[in-house]
Amino acid sequence: MPSLRETDLYLPIKCFLEGQGYEVKGEVGDCDLVAVRDGDEPVLVELKTSFNLSLVLQGVNRQGLSDVVYLAFVGSLAKASTWRRHRRDVLKLCRRLGLGLMVVHFENRDLPMVEVPLDPAPYRPRQVKYRKTVLLQEFERRVGDPNVGGVNKRPIVTAYRQDALRCAALLQANGPTRLADLRRITRIAKVAQMMQRDVYGWFRRTQRGVYEITPNGEKALEAYADVVNMLDT
Repeated sequence: MPSLRETDLYLPIKCFLEGQGYEVKGEVGDCDLVAVRDGDEPVLVELKTSFNLSLVLQGVNRQGLSDVVYLAFVGSLAKASTWRRHRRDVLKLCRRLGLGLMVVHFENRDLPMVEVPLDPAPYRPRQVKYRKTVLLQEFERRVGDPNVGGVNKRPIVTAYRQDALRCAALLQANGPTRLADLRRITRIAKVAQMMQRDVYGWFRRTQRGVYEITPNGEKALEAYADVVNMLDT
């Protein structure tokens, strides 16, 4: 199929909107396409061959002219296509911005299909209370600020990892230790579950209720020496 241009999207969308009773004209002011129907807010459509930042910025800019703004781009029905792979994230972004989406499919070049997966609407964020609670609990439990925001070369230091490091440091210092003593000294209520799950491979049971540090645990204490130093071990 020959490469598509932005102008190739115009006619399919024009026909689609005219079928809904709109009068459609192209390149009105700064808008790629304007559709007007008596009594309705004007529909503005920005055209691009692919979904990109430039298209989003154009759409946001057009919201100063109308509440009904659509971003239109070429999509594919193939499962491996960029649109199919990123559909959920694109919808989430546009929903938050109050922008609509029109996707033009050219599998049949003689009869392009216009898909409208999202209409413009004011965004009303819905907070998930459980996720917010978990976020704040993690913030409160974490000791100090052991991570640099952004890309990090080592795994993120969570409150759980800090607790595991606290246990590893104690086992390194004291040798094989009973769970009751680990719980009393570290004040970690679920220390037994931590030892049994051994998420990081840092602990090994020597006998019933007694654990020691593994070579992996020794290496972790070296890798996270700065974190261990800020813990109350």
